[in-house]
Amino acid sequence: MTFAWYGHLKFQEWGWMKKSVLWSVILISWGFALFEYIFQVPANRIGFKENGGPFSLFQLKIIQEVITLTVFTVFAILFFKTESFKWNHLAAFVCLILAVYFVFRK
Repeated sequence: MTFAWYGHLKFQEWGWMKKSVLWSVILISWGFALFEYIFQVPANRIGFKENGGPFSLFQLKIIQEVITLTVFTVFAILFFKTESFKWNHLAAFVCLILAVYFVFRK
């Protein structure tokens, strides 16, 4: 999803994508997003407590947010060379780790 949502912002730097219209960028981005959905939807279904999995709905969402933000951070630093990781980003990560702690606390 990260590449689908933010990767297209760099498409203009690629020669063959410079003159692409918005609908083609949308279709390409949805193609990338479909790949993630193919894995994420079954994972949520299998992991959900009411389907025999170990996680509540809130736990699944918190796990997904932490994974998404981690992937986004690596993506932004590597793909967008103009972005930098600052102390407030680290503070936000700590808050997410605390969210994981609290959502799994009995």
